[in-house]
Amino acid sequence: MSEGLRVWDVSAGQSHSLLLADGDCVQPVLLYCGQQQEPMSAQSERSYQGQRSCQRSPNRAESYTVRPTLLPFCMEMGYISSVCSGGQSCALLADQNIMGFISAIHELASRERQFYCWSSNVRKLLLTPLRNRESVCPSLGKPCTHLFSSLCESFVRLSVLIGRHSTSLSYFLHDVQGRDVTSLPLLTHTEHFLDIYKEYCSSVGNFQVMDGFQSLHKLSLECLGSQQTMFAQLCVSDQSASGDVDLVSLLYWPLQQLHQYSRVLLKLAACYDVLTTEYQSLHQGCSQYESLSLSLLRRKKEAETTFLFWKTHSGKTTEVLRLPQRRVVCESSNRSLTLQNAGRFSNHWFMLFNDALVHTQGAIPSQSLFSTHHIYPLTCLWVKPVTEDSSGLYAIKITCPEESFTLVASTPQEKNKWLRSLNQAVDHMLGGGGQGSSPGMTAMSRTASYTFTGEGRFKDAQYTGGWMAGRVHGRGTMKWPDGRTYSGNFKNGLEDGYGDCIIPNKVLNKPDSYQGHWRDGKIHGFGKYKYASGEVYEGCFCDGQRHGYGMLSSGKLDKTSSSVFLGQWVHDRKTGYGVYDDITRGEKYMGLWLDEQRHGNAVVVTQYGVYYEGTFRDNKMSGPGLMVSDDDTAFHGEFSDDWNANGKGVLSLANGDCLEGLFSGEWTAGLKVVGTYTKPAIDDPENKERNLLLRLGQYVVPAGQRWVCVFDECWSRLGCDAAGRGERTAAWENIAVTITSARRQSPDLSRSQSKVLECLEFIPQHGEPVTTANYDNIRRYLIKACETPLHPLGWLVETLVTVYRMTYVGVGSNRRLLRQAVQELLAYLTHFYNIVRFLFPGLPNDGGIIPDPPAPPSNRRHNSNIAEQGIVVVSCSSLLLPLLLPRLYPPLFTLYCLQEEHEEAQYWERVLQLNKQPDQSLLRFLGVQEKFWPVCMSILGEKKQIVSSSKDACFISAVETLQQISTTFTPSDKLLVIQKTFEELTQEVKPMLDGNFLWCMDDLLPLFLYVVLRARIRNLGAEVSLIEDLMDPNVQHGELGLMFTTLKV
Repeated sequence: MSEGLRVWDVSAGQSHSLLLADGDCVQPVLLYCGQQQEPMSAQSERSYQGQRSCQRSPNRAESYTVRPTLLPFCMEMGYISSVCSGGQSCALLADQNIMGFISAIHELASRERQFYCWSSNVRKLLLTPLRNRESVCPSLGKPCTHLFSSLCESFVRLSVLIGRHSTSLSYFLHDVQGRDVTSLPLLTHTEHFLDIYKEYCSSVGNFQVMDGFQSLHKLSLECLGSQQTMFAQLCVSDQSASGDVDLVSLLYWPLQQLHQYSRVLLKLAACYDVLTTEYQSLHQGCSQYESLSLSLLRRKKEAETTFLFWKTHSGKTTEVLRLPQRRVVCESSNRSLTLQNAGRFSNHWFMLFNDALVHTQGAIPSQSLFSTHHIYPLTCLWVKPVTEDSSGLYAIKITCPEESFTLVASTPQEKNKWLRSLNQAVDHMLGGGGQGSSPGMTAMSRTASYTFTGEGRFKDAQYTGGWMAGRVHGRGTMKWPDGRTYSGNFKNGLEDGYGDCIIPNKVLNKPDSYQGHWRDGKIHGFGKYKYASGEVYEGCFCDGQRHGYGMLSSGKLDKTSSSVFLGQWVHDRKTGYGVYDDITRGEKYMGLWLDEQRHGNAVVVTQYGVYYEGTFRDNKMSGPGLMVSDDDTAFHGEFSDDWNANGKGVLSLANGDCLEGLFSGEWTAGLKVVGTYTKPAIDDPENKERNLLLRLGQYVVPAGQRWVCVFDECWSRLGCDAAGRGERTAAWENIAVTITSARRQSPDLSRSQSKVLECLEFIPQHGEPVTTANYDNIRRYLIKACETPLHPLGWLVETLVTVYRMTYVGVGSNRRLLRQAVQELLAYLTHFYNIVRFLFPGLPNDGGIIPDPPAPPSNRRHNSNIAEQGIVVVSCSSLLLPLLLPRLYPPLFTLYCLQEEHEEAQYWERVLQLNKQPDQSLLRFLGVQEKFWPVCMSILGEKKQIVSSSKDACFISAVETLQQISTTFTPSDKLLVIQKTFEELTQEVKPMLDGNFLWCMDDLLPLFLYVVLRARIRNLGAEVSLIEDLMDPNVQHGELGLMFTTLKV
């Protein structure tokens, strides 16, 4: 083949071959080898040239040629895209060059093939031999050897890309008419092309900056040997006078291909209308490649400038600053910039690189010497021009994470130059275009990494995250060398907001961990702290100490130290009301604490059913107290230690006998007594007095004083200093901010949860007078708020449920705690209603009325707080009990069942016995008049006669309705069940009586008693007691109250 010809398509016939190749111009050339005819006349030749296929006659003289020869007539056939042969025939396909479209595609393909051949030769003659030489590492040094390897790898990746691209273009030309121009690889894989070229330019520049080409040039002379002349022909730039190859220009030459891409794409775009999709795509690609071409040329110039800078200022002191990716921007060796208030004889040299500002002291720039230097990363450097004042200084303020200083320029021009350069460099490091910003307009808020070096709480810590004007601000992660880690929010240089922290414990070889809120660099607010010892504290903190409501869990169930404390903390000490559950000993303490010790009134229950209420001092029982065992044996007297009586007292036995005198000894080990034993008569007034002494609750902490810390925390979350002390508007704003932040920080919320939070973000009308409609809106808002713990009211409900269950579940399931549990629930309602009234000031006092027209009859049924006169009675019970009681129902109803256990057993025995009778026998036994006896019943629409042996066939609807009382939670819902039972009973009786029939109690009570017996409600006594204790006082004397009294009887 002749020099300069690159074959890119070939076809073979029986005795000939056609080759399609690139020549000196863009248009492809056609070559032929094999069997050929003798030279023909001129006329025959012209006739032959006009044909696109030919066939030679075997009768004429023929000859053969092995060396491909150029067929001149191919130039007249246009742009050939493919050739094919078969037998004695051959053919080719040529395209018409309309508007230069085909020529542009051929030009692009030709240049890519030329580029690929050039890169293959460079790899073969230079890079591969040099890389395989054993002396390359000693000659270049370890850093440069690594850079040279990166250069070779990036060159190979670029060469492979060009080879694949040229092949793709060849296939594109085979069917150019059927292809879409937007499917060109330059357009479909633009990002890949740009990334490969950027990587290659950076690798060449890094190698140049580190002065690797000087050593590489010497190695290339040794490696090339006799091939040096052949290699010199690959160099596209002018050679030096000595004839040496310029390796820098050689390896930078591939960058010119980007401009060729842009130029060809522009030619192709000219073939389309500007409104077409093809034009837009081609024009966009042209802009991208041209922009990158100019950008890489600037990088090339920066690398050359940096290389000359290090060459001019070479020395051991400056070598420590020399890095492959570092490029010099400007420097102050001409004293154009100095430090403000610098000493008269001090020397300061500032060097601005693309990644850092370097300040050297004691510097002699002409000799590249300095005593100390400091590097300020540009990612954490803030630049601000200082307004010129009467001093006449041209100053620039530099702010860094650990220090700030002022630079003074010699002239206004120098100040503007440095200010522009600093802004451009910082903008480029932050991912901007690097085109420069207006003076002082660099990003005040940014995300960057920094390692602290100065003294302080962040010493040697590595930080990655948000910044604001030189201080850590926003979300970020701080890591210390000793293993401490904080990940969360920062504000003004300190931890502030929500964050996670890990603190190593070298003694236990386990870390402490904390998740929660911070303020001013300290743990502050609500959070969860897991200690290395295994303890877990979840609650409130203040200035790094446990303060307010909190729960401390110690150990596990299989360890001897298992316990849980739930209550109030003051300055990291248990102080105030709290519940301590000693799981190992099976005891639960519910009372006051002082400085980590049990101190004050309290109640203690044990797993063996022992109940104690009294006073504690110095962490032990001391003073008067009342102790009751599971069998109702009680002791009321003086105690001096845990379970140790010491002093006067009265011991009452379960049968009523009493022993009064001086007692001493431990309750479980035996009591020593000196006193009087009495067995009083039943009606003895002294016996009644002694029973009064056994009254429970006289030493119990009042319900209103328990869990004050929980409600204080809720007030705090509303922005109030104390209960009711705060701005109502600010409280609603705090709620909205809390809900919005929770939605933003919790991306894994379900659709229903997100919908609830979205509704709660809107602040409801709270300053208007409350009407019936407003009241319903308030009630609906409270229901939604209590569904999510992210809302302050929702957190309050969740916490109250936690403390209630913690108190009255497990060992706390003691029947003597029932009165205490009921009073505590009522205290919850009172405190809760105060908070609701603060948010909605239009609500009346507890038990107040809203004088609005009555609700429609259809709704009146479902609102037990609507009186018969048509006014709405608002109480904490009617508004808030439906929110709390369903969550507290299991432990509370269990206490009711335990309290009524003896009577319930007797009641259930009688119920089972009476239910053995048929319906008519039971009705007769109960005294129900026969006119109320049903004579038939309906089963699936079919009426059947009731006979004397029928059972469970009368008043079925009323019985089934009453059974639903066990499926409801609140007293209002249970009362509605009772009301509906009476209505169903009336409906079943009406067909048998006159239309003007009215109930009298003599008729109703026996009939209702039948319904109760057939309903077979196992814990009816507990249900009745719960309704009686918690029902709304406003309905006690109305219709519902009368119906409840009937059930109670």
